[in-house]
Amino acid sequence: MVADARPSPDSLLSLASREARGRLKIFFGAAPGVGKTYEMLSAAQAARREGVDVAVGVVETHGRAETDALLKGLEVVPRRDVPYRGRTLAEMDIDAVLARAPRLVLVDELAHTNAPGSRHPKRHHDVEEILAAGIDVFTTLNVQHLESLNDVVARITRVRVRETVPDRIFDLADEVEVIDVTPDALRKRLSDGKVYVREQAERAVRHFFQPGNLTALRELALRRTAERVDSDMRGYMAANAIEGPWPAAERVLVAIDERPGAASLVRAGKRLADRARAPWHCVAVETPRHVRLSELERDRIADTLRLAEALGAEALVLPGGRDVADELLYFARSRNVTTILVGKARRSFWFALTRGSVVADLIDRAGPIAVQVVSGDGETAPPKTVETRAAERGPGGAAYALAAAGVALAGGVGLAIDLTIDLPNISLIFVPPVLLVAVRYGLAPSLAASVMSAVAYNFLFLEPRYSLTVDDPENVVALVFFSLTALLASSVAARARAQTIAARTQARVTAELYAFSRKLAAVGTEDDLLWAAAHQVALMLKADVVLLTAQSEGLAIGGAYPPEDELDRAELAAATWAYEHDEPTGLGAPTLPGATRLFLPLKTSRGRLGVVGVARRVDGAVLTPVERRLLDALVDQTAVALERVRLGVDVDQARLEAETERLRGALLTSVSHDLKTPLATIMGVITSLRSFGTRYDDATRDEMLASAESETERLTRFVANLLDVVRLDAGGVAAKREPIDVEDITGVALRRAAGALGPRAVALDFPEQPLTALGDPVLFEHALTNLLENAGKHTPAAARIEIRGARAGGEIAVSVTDDGPGIAPQDMPYIFDRFYRSAGGDRKTPGAGLGLAIAQGFVEALGGSATAEPAPSGRGARFTLRLPAAEETGSAS
Repeated sequence: MVADARPSPDSLLSLASREARGRLKIFFGAAPGVGKTYEMLSAAQAARREGVDVAVGVVETHGRAETDALLKGLEVVPRRDVPYRGRTLAEMDIDAVLARAPRLVLVDELAHTNAPGSRHPKRHHDVEEILAAGIDVFTTLNVQHLESLNDVVARITRVRVRETVPDRIFDLADEVEVIDVTPDALRKRLSDGKVYVREQAERAVRHFFQPGNLTALRELALRRTAERVDSDMRGYMAANAIEGPWPAAERVLVAIDERPGAASLVRAGKRLADRARAPWHCVAVETPRHVRLSELERDRIADTLRLAEALGAEALVLPGGRDVADELLYFARSRNVTTILVGKARRSFWFALTRGSVVADLIDRAGPIAVQVVSGDGETAPPKTVETRAAERGPGGAAYALAAAGVALAGGVGLAIDLTIDLPNISLIFVPPVLLVAVRYGLAPSLAASVMSAVAYNFLFLEPRYSLTVDDPENVVALVFFSLTALLASSVAARARAQTIAARTQARVTAELYAFSRKLAAVGTEDDLLWAAAHQVALMLKADVVLLTAQSEGLAIGGAYPPEDELDRAELAAATWAYEHDEPTGLGAPTLPGATRLFLPLKTSRGRLGVVGVARRVDGAVLTPVERRLLDALVDQTAVALERVRLGVDVDQARLEAETERLRGALLTSVSHDLKTPLATIMGVITSLRSFGTRYDDATRDEMLASAESETERLTRFVANLLDVVRLDAGGVAAKREPIDVEDITGVALRRAAGALGPRAVALDFPEQPLTALGDPVLFEHALTNLLENAGKHTPAAARIEIRGARAGGEIAVSVTDDGPGIAPQDMPYIFDRFYRSAGGDRKTPGAGLGLAIAQGFVEALGGSATAEPAPSGRGARFTLRLPAAEETGSAS
């Protein structure tokens, strides 16, 4: 393949997509205190002096005098106050920044998590919106906040950083500037109080800011930036059609083929890459000649690629044309490779003369790419982890017998023709059987047919006839050219047959692998995936397959075909060894070869997932070389799909844990207020009456007891709400379905909520005809009581609450309209969420944020619905409960 001199369309599209948005510059550091904010402000001041319109969205100076001084002269956009848990947090006002629309805005601490109630949960989302508006952004980021390095940093520092930024944001940056200081200089800044206050600095020096930690973080930051710079360089080269390499960093390419010395070539490439601390690739180029390779040679290529992959290389097979050198150079330039390793060729003079030398072509065309030629002496073959059995033998004696019969038939037909007409090119009669044998049985029988055709032609048609001698020199020349033509025709036909069979086989395997990948992609659970994978592997290999995954008590069968419940002790031991040591075991493997199955580890780049076991009822090794390569592909696809399913489960689990943590925090907050306050009041009344009861008059004692009783009722309602939530979660709400009078239920709910309603006026609006709904009177009354108590909390004492009942189609609707501050638009989607309390409401009144969630849960359990909307008057809110109408339900049945 010749390298395309045009710019890469993908790179051009990437550049075009960046033109419509602002530019992002990240000031990147290894740890807090290296001076990222200081450098960002210095760059902003320089831009301001050059006439750039600069504004400060948010900058955290942490009281550092030098940093505060750099804010002078910069316009600071006022922050937005966000109430949170009794405090007021100052967050960047993104609407004000967008309205101000400066040319450049400063946004400090990119990994910051915004307070609840903000437009975006993370500050990097704010930055993306600002960039989308065409505004440039300067921001700061520490290496421990990058998502891909979070686990690495946690292992180094033993401190888990919770606030992270996706790597795509880092890759989105148009410019990354590393702010680097030595560990000693940073620790001195800490001790001087330039990073934290003295007490915090002392703790930080003892833990996070140890010299070893800082050195490791520094290396991570520099390496990650180097990767980013390298990516930018390759993108620039592709966008501008620059032919590489640019030797800014070493990259090694090892080119292998079917020769035994390929394994030593791979090891040499590994040593070279390690010395240069460079990434490396190992490739094999497929050419038309590969269809003529033996199974042993193809298996050797696969084994060598597996060896390279085990040593850390990116192993690939490049589909190519006839020119191997062009394919290698095209790949090398696309990956910015600086050094190519090839093996020393041992070709005959005739081979080199007719087909050329790959090594010579590489040296001649490589340009700035270094080409190293390595001898493979002393190396017989790559290590074979699994013994394979010979593939099916080629054509047997029947093929040669049919070839002889075809030639004999052609000779007979030729004699018949020769007796009737004078045909000068009678030799052509032997071409069809030669071609037919070549197409049907391959090269060896067709060559035999060619030889037999030449002998038959000489014996039957050349003078003297019926003799193998040739007297006429012209006949000698004719016989020679006929023999060459027959041999050439049989060779071409046999090669075409081999290529057709190889293409058909590869197309079938590719189609089956594609169908397999689609099937795995559609599976949502691990059990279904394992059973589907076991069935597919068994179907394609015609073997018994078992898939085992790691459980707490050891390996357990996750899927098998045919279905199998358990393995015997020896097979389980072999499978466990394969899992624990990441090596093939069992039949055909060096370890535990006495097992009845071959066990291969099921793994991805993230680690081991399980084991696959294969058995066939044949003597010797389980798999042929072709089947071994096919099994590798199937196992890799299964491992990737299994990892995807497990990652999905992990994400769901993490989401559940986050939601549980949020609910727990909200519950603790509610309990701390809604239990502590009434208990304090009750305890105060009891203590006062016991200690000073005789000093109070009757009216005072009654007032104190009434207060205790009111707080006791409030506490009872709170506990009842918590129990109702538990019932809803556990599915323990047993709802009746019977006709109920909605107006009567409303009266009962009003009496229960009288304490919460207090002096507020309540207006009832019900039609004269009774409203009969189908539901549970207790649950519906409880739901309506929660709505009335919610209205009492948010309605001023002098205001009015309206309760209205109506029939709406086949439903009965009861609405409660209060005269409070209403529901903010941002609160509307969450108004029925548990523990959710709007900033304008529940923060001024007691409550756990459970009443509306319980009301909705009870009504939905009855087959109805609950909705919230602003009141028609424009002030207050309206909550509506809907239940099926009893009459229509009864008539329908």
